[in-house]
Amino acid sequence: MTQLALATRRYSSRIDPAWLLLAVALLALALVDATQARASLGFTVDALIGVSPFLALSLGAAAYAKASGADYLIVKVFSGHMASMILAAALIGAVSPFCSCGVIPLIAALLNMGVPLAPVMAFWLASPLMDPSMFFLTAGTLGIPFAVYKTAAAVGVGLLGGLVTWLLMRGGAFAQPLRQAARSCGCTSKAVSSPDEIRWRFWGDADRRATFRQNAIKNGLFLGKWLTLAFFLESLMLAYIPAEMVTATIGGEGWLTVLAATLVGVPAYLNGYAALPLIGGLIEQGMAPGAGMAFLLAGGVSSIPAALAVWALARWPVFLTYLGLAFIGAFGFGLAFTWLS
Repeated sequence: MTQLALATRRYSSRIDPAWLLLAVALLALALVDATQARASLGFTVDALIGVSPFLALSLGAAAYAKASGADYLIVKVFSGHMASMILAAALIGAVSPFCSCGVIPLIAALLNMGVPLAPVMAFWLASPLMDPSMFFLTAGTLGIPFAVYKTAAAVGVGLLGGLVTWLLMRGGAFAQPLRQAARSCGCTSKAVSSPDEIRWRFWGDADRRATFRQNAIKNGLFLGKWLTLAFFLESLMLAYIPAEMVTATIGGEGWLTVLAATLVGVPAYLNGYAALPLIGGLIEQGMAPGAGMAFLLAGGVSSIPAALAVWALARWPVFLTYLGLAFIGAFGFGLAFTWLS
């Protein structure tokens, strides 16, 4: 391999795929339709400016939770009566700053610590659906009522998962939820903070200030790239997808529309942040709000990356139960949102 080829390969390996895809798409659009390229670029910039206050709030909330060591509070809810544990786990999961993949180490730690699967399942299902970052960004892109309902739906899906799992456990199911590799991977209670490590006024500690700064920058770059790509894709969707086509396929208010959106949400889901503006564009094109809700709920829990992470951690019965509960919850709460809208 030549020196030029090696240098090109090293350079290309450093380029983020999202930015590379955006650059290629913008260049191709400029060659095919220069007018639309300028319009899409302007649309993307305006959308990013509009969502920037919500983005700043989301970054600050997530970085504060990380720097203060508040993750220990999540562990404290898993004690007491089973019903109260499930309720607390669903509530905490709906506001915790964990994504569907990022929550996996904590789930492994809780199960290895002997926490029952029922409250863990409630937390597991609720956590990827809503968090402070997601709430602010959802409110900024789809409106406050949509964000509030999605928060309630996250709690509801968590409660459904926890209660159903509890009933199955009482029948003798899920005696050993984790795969052998997950039980021996070293995911113990050390994955979370100890009580002494929680410091709400963390800014007096240089290391915690650095953690806050690094977390905010890392999340800012992550959210920035996906939101930029998502808004660009939304501009193309609004420009090239006829409203009649959307209405004919996933428009309307019937339960079949919500069911279709639930099914499509799994393979088509990018990530929670990128999906928001895309769903906003689809709703503008005639998609039923309930179908959009079902898409976000189904994809948030059972997208392909999330499903693979769960499969690597849990045994088949737990994995299939997780997917089934996610699907039922997304369809049910999406259908309810259709009736309320």
